[in-house]
Amino acid sequence: MSDIMKFEVENGIGVITINSPPVNALGVNARRAIAEGFEQAWADTSVNAIVLICDGRTFFAGADITEFGKPPQQPSLPELLEFIETSPVPSIAAIHGTALGGGLETALHCHYRIATPSAKAGLPEVNLGLLPGAGGTQRLPRIVGVPAALEIITSGRHVSAAEALSLGIFDALAEEGKLRENAISFALKIAEEDAPLVRVRDRQEHVEKHRGDQQIFDAFRKKNARKFRGFEAPERIIRCIEAATNLPYEEGVAEERRLFMELHDSIKSKAQRYVFFAERQTSKVPDIPKDAPKRDVNRVGVIGAGTMGGGIAMNFLNAGLPVTLIEQSQDALDRGLSVIRKNYENSAKKGRISGEQVEQRMALISPSTDYNDLADQDLIIEAVFETMPIKKDVFGKVDKIAKDGAILASNTSYLDLDEIAASTSRPQDVIGLHFFSPANVMPLLEIVRGQKTGTDLINTAMKLAKRIGKTPVLSRVCHGFIANRVMTVRGKQADAMILQGVSPEDIDRVIYDYGFAMGPFQMRDLVGLDVIGRGSNEKTVASELVARDRLGQKKNGGYYDYDENRKATLSPIAMDIIRDVASEKGLKHTPDADAQEIIARLLYPVVNEGARVLDEGVAIRASDIDIACIKGYNWPVYRGGPMFWADTVGLDKIVSKLNALEKEFGDAFTPSPFLVKLAAEGKKLSEVSL
Repeated sequence: MSDIMKFEVENGIGVITINSPPVNALGVNARRAIAEGFEQAWADTSVNAIVLICDGRTFFAGADITEFGKPPQQPSLPELLEFIETSPVPSIAAIHGTALGGGLETALHCHYRIATPSAKAGLPEVNLGLLPGAGGTQRLPRIVGVPAALEIITSGRHVSAAEALSLGIFDALAEEGKLRENAISFALKIAEEDAPLVRVRDRQEHVEKHRGDQQIFDAFRKKNARKFRGFEAPERIIRCIEAATNLPYEEGVAEERRLFMELHDSIKSKAQRYVFFAERQTSKVPDIPKDAPKRDVNRVGVIGAGTMGGGIAMNFLNAGLPVTLIEQSQDALDRGLSVIRKNYENSAKKGRISGEQVEQRMALISPSTDYNDLADQDLIIEAVFETMPIKKDVFGKVDKIAKDGAILASNTSYLDLDEIAASTSRPQDVIGLHFFSPANVMPLLEIVRGQKTGTDLINTAMKLAKRIGKTPVLSRVCHGFIANRVMTVRGKQADAMILQGVSPEDIDRVIYDYGFAMGPFQMRDLVGLDVIGRGSNEKTVASELVARDRLGQKKNGGYYDYDENRKATLSPIAMDIIRDVASEKGLKHTPDADAQEIIARLLYPVVNEGARVLDEGVAIRASDIDIACIKGYNWPVYRGGPMFWADTVGLDKIVSKLNALEKEFGDAFTPSPFLVKLAAEGKKLSEVSL
């Protein structure tokens, strides 16, 4: 008898309770326990209906994806659900928490569904590069209709209980905290009324109306083409829902299974599954146990109300934390507050927050030009100009004002945190919190660990990142830390290639086709070349463009010219500048570079630099580098990040190409000894963990 299943009979209702912590995942033990429960219920002649319910914090939260790639164990989820659907008495799924993926598919194989008002349902497999593989794509359209099913399954979003009730996913809502009692009452009513055994598979009214209607699917594809670009799962989900609409149920299920296995075995799906687990690993630091001490953070100070400082402040305001915002002058402070308010008001116009929430968040800001107002803050973050003298001056001032135990954090992107910490009398209280721009949007938070940073600070920062909705990645001190360091080499090689005759347009196209939202030169034009081209003593293409007052999209164009609709065409002025700079530098003209060569020149060095970051102990695991690049630089998730992608290419192939490029272009391509070692030993880069 299963030790995670309890079967009871109450007033003729058989109650099957599953308790498989932490989230009642539908692994083999849970599947066998459910089957055992139904068998017991069917064997008891006093049972007139069955309630399937879970203990713990949630209903079945989905399949156990740790079983993927392993030999199948019986019963499989599809086999179990077909078994459940044969119930001779009404079955009712009683849902709390989340019914996701296989959990919702389980509920859809029961005859009825009741849920708490706080429950959510969804089929989020698309986020793993998969599709629902146990009937979800065939059943949901039969309940909610084709348009809603297309949107819900391809987005993977969680549907609230109220919406699920209105769509027909749930048949009733229970009182919060009284799910078991209400589910039993619901089952008693069903049994007493001799209600029909409603099988979702038999429902046709919603799919019949779109049978043979290709337009609805083509229009959906067109509408979402940009969002779905590069991903494989959305198109296959659409094809499954087409099958649900046009084919008999059994044929639709067969098509769903075929397409599921096609995705399951694909590199892109494996990449997305890798990212799923990698993201959950970033907060685990080997030398910091779960019960490590942490500091309370209830009040935050931010120094600098510019673009970064304002964005950083918004993260804490969104989490309900009061922020003291410091600037040198009242004018700068007023500008910063104005930008924050404008950002919130724009969110309110889009319906993301209410007008009341705008005012609540603005009310949490205490603006000031006096550093003494930071005296009672638990966390103080500087977001001032990126030069060491200014940073050290700020930390010297804060050191004299901040209370004992306050966390002193720098948002530096590149500078030596240990040197900054040395400007204080408490280096153990100094940590790097590197937000990416725009700070209120980008999900990555690099947590930089100095030589003397206390472990309690790191534990605090990891938990604080979750509190403000960020993905934390731990880095040791080095120039650029993880994401900026490994991605900077891509920009350097892009600059080198255009001086050797490769068109910026070709580079941007290849990088876009790889999966990035835009290429490096498109990105520079968007951000503003004045941000990139000034502050350098070296004559570069960017600095020459700025000298001619070409700042990108915001003024006169940059690498591209733009029409009134911002449609870009490669700029003849930029091409002239590129030729002039190349001529002055006496560079060899080698314009012949196909897509494969461009990828090798731009992205193999990223892999190489990532290997160095690992070898130096800057990152504690390869997957952290992948998450940093995905969350900080929008590396396409279906590539898995540079470390995972390198394994799919082959480390031996990458090392061989780097050797060839080194001979042609110099030591920028010298392979990392660590990468060479891994390739020679046939090991995977993405699996390295220190």
